[in-house]
Amino acid sequence: MSWIKDNKFAAILGGATLLGAIVLLYIGLIYHGRYTKALESYHTAADDVEVFEKTPLYPSLENRAGKTKALNEYRTAIRGMESAFDKFRPKALQNIAPQSFTDHAKSAKEEVVKAFEASGAKLPDVPEGFLLGFEPYTKELAREEATGLLDYQLGATRELLITLAKAAPSQLQNLYRPKFPEEDGDKWQGSATDAARSFPIELTFRGPERSLRDFLSAIVKSPNYFFVVRTIRIMNEKSVAPNAKDAKFEAPPAAPGAAGKSADPFGGASGFVLPSDEPAVPTPAPAPTPSKPPTTPAKPFPATPSSVKPAIPGATKPSATVPAARPAAVAPTRVPAAAPASAVPAKPAAARVAPTDSSRILNRVLGNEELEVFLHIDVLEFLPVKALPEVPKSQP
Repeated sequence: MSWIKDNKFAAILGGATLLGAIVLLYIGLIYHGRYTKALESYHTAADDVEVFEKTPLYPSLENRAGKTKALNEYRTAIRGMESAFDKFRPKALQNIAPQSFTDHAKSAKEEVVKAFEASGAKLPDVPEGFLLGFEPYTKELAREEATGLLDYQLGATRELLITLAKAAPSQLQNLYRPKFPEEDGDKWQGSATDAARSFPIELTFRGPERSLRDFLSAIVKSPNYFFVVRTIRIMNEKSVAPNAKDAKFEAPPAAPGAAGKSADPFGGASGFVLPSDEPAVPTPAPAPTPSKPPTTPAKPFPATPSSVKPAIPGATKPSATVPAARPAAVAPTRVPAAAPASAVPAKPAAARVAPTDSSRILNRVLGNEELEVFLHIDVLEFLPVKALPEVPKSQP
């Protein structure tokens, strides 16, 4: 204690130094843990950045410039698509008087009826009167705020049905047009990203395969309206495949004298002529080749009649009492050969019966029936063009 009293300054300095060292040690221990945690977080973030830099879309200056270029190209493509559909984008639809819309519907109906009568097709039988799917307006007037859209849809339906009539189906069985909200006084709830509005039409018709092919080929080339086939269902009028019983061959009228013979359904008389049934063309017989006369003279007959032999087969031997005169040299006579069978004229055959038309038989066997077609078609009304957001310029 005497040293402390004698060296107060040194004692105070040493004690303050020791206390400061203890405080610094304590603070160091505390902040060392924080530093360790911060260092670990830094290394983790650095590793993540290193991984991200290796990805294709890392936000570097080079990638940002590439993205800006891609967005500009996308904008150009969008503008080109918008211009391609401009002809299907109607001008601002103006509402008309309700009675004017009813008159337009009746005029369109008359055109459709004439087109179907010209092609021989039938229209559906609607109790309240066929009006191209707008049958509710045969007894009441439409809302004036919906007449603009109704008139646009009426024009599309008219063109659709006239195109179907030109395809020559046998019958239009059904036509259904669901109402849109404005017809009932409501408002259409569209999204901000909608580029077009659809008006659905469902129709069912019956006809040959050609009518369906011609109809679909024509509506996709319409210059006024954009039709989209959403659903299609095709069924054959006969759900069972044809079999052998469907082929009922009709016997042709029997030829005279052939009443007792059974008619062959696949013979030439029933319309099916096979190569083996063709009449054979007679082959002309070859002309006979003349034989040369013998160069050696014939020997004279002996004087004794008994030794005379006949020169021609079948000749009779002369009598012994009558002396035979010595004949002159006789050349051997050539016996004509029998005529070939082909050269002998055949008996006239019975007259062939003209073959009957077998197309109906083939149609039954091949299944040439009509189709029943259901189509759900949307008429698209393209909305006005919306402005695209501006692309920020790339930084140098």
